Amino acid sequence: MKKGFLILFMLIASLPSACSSASAAAPTPTPDPLVVRGRQVFNARCATCHALVPGTVIIGPSLFGVATRAAKRVEGMSAEEYIQRSVLRPGEYVVEGFKNVMISNFSMEMTGEDLDALVAFLMTLK
Repeated sequence: MKKGFLILFMLIASLPSACSSASAAAPTPTPDPLVVRGRQVFNARCATCHALVPGTVIIGPSLFGVATRAAKRVEGMSAEEYIQRSVLRPGEYVVEGFKNVMISNFSMEMTGEDLDALVAFLMTLK
């Protein structure tokens, strides 16, 4: 009887630690502030014409997966360079099937920090 009580006591004593480790969730990663700012820039300046959902066309092409496509669009140009240039000089790389209607004065309307943030956000869309 004494041995059974001791085993029961040890089992009960171990329950809180077992329950707390099982219910502990993985920590939420801290979002990159540059990417967060880039999403804000996108929502303010780009979301009117570009969707982030695959196959959804508003006016311009969907930017879902843009980081992956950008890496392959122009030989010798990185995805970051391609995206930045596409924003600053949109007429140079018009996606097939779309007209050159993108606003071309972003370089005068956005700060360099906003452009860097936008590119950082778009690079997360793989």
